[in-house]
Amino acid sequence: MAPATGKLLFLGFLLLAAASSTPAAATTLTLHNLCPYPVWPLVTPNTGFPSISDNTGRLDGGGRGLVSLRFPPGFWAGRVVARTGCGSGSGGSAGAACETGASPPATVVQLAVHAEGRDLAAYSVSLVDGFNVPAVVSPQAVGGGQCPALGCAADLNAGCPRAQRVVGGRGDVVACRGPAGYFKERCPLTRTTPADVEPVPQRCFGPGELKVVFCQPAMVNAAAAGETTGRIRTVVADN
Repeated sequence: MAPATGKLLFLGFLLLAAASSTPAAATTLTLHNLCPYPVWPLVTPNTGFPSISDNTGRLDGGGRGLVSLRFPPGFWAGRVVARTGCGSGSGGSAGAACETGASPPATVVQLAVHAEGRDLAAYSVSLVDGFNVPAVVSPQAVGGGQCPALGCAADLNAGCPRAQRVVGGRGDVVACRGPAGYFKERCPLTRTTPADVEPVPQRCFGPGELKVVFCQPAMVNAAAAGETTGRIRTVVADN
C-alpha cells in the first residue's frame, strides 16, 4: 500500500492492552465474500508480526466464499485487502496478476487484536489509498465495550468521478482513486485521510471473531445502536 496508509501508530491500543489482565480466548478473523464476483484476500501483517495466511485462496462470489483464520497469541496487527480480477477465467489464481488490490487504489481493512488480557480489538476501513471493493468489519460475540460495525457498504466505483476511475480489461470501472470528499460523503464510517477518524466511539473488548464482509448489502450496527457521538481514538495502520 502507499505510504499515506503507513505512518500511524498503535500507541493508544497498546496502552489499553497493557492495562488489561483478564484471560480471554484468541480471536478469529472471518472473511466472507458477498460480491457477485470472486475475490482473492490479501492478509498482510504489519512489520514484525507473523503471517496468518498464505494468501493463495480464492473466495467465490454470492456468499459461497468464506474462510476463517486464527490470530496468533498476543498482539497482532495487519491489514486485509480484496484483490479482484486475478488470472483469467474461473481458474484464476492469486499467483497471477490481479486487476485491483495488489497495489493502490484499494480498500484497506486495518486490524489490531490482543489475544491476551481482555482481548481488546481495534479495527477500521481505510480509503486513504483509494477504493476497489466494498468492505465492512464488525466484531462478533463481543465481551463488552463499544463495538460498532465500520466500513463502506456502497459501491463507490459506480459514481466515481471520471478522472479518478481505474478501468479494467473489460471496460468497467474496477477501482476509484478518490477524492477523499466523495469517499467520506458516501461512506462516513471509513477513514479517508491520514488524520481522519470515524464519528462513532470504539473501545471493543473480548470479540470472539472479527468478521470482514465484502459487498455487504448495508451497514449493520446493532452493537452500537444509538451511539452517534464521540471519536475513535485508537489508530490502526502501519507502513
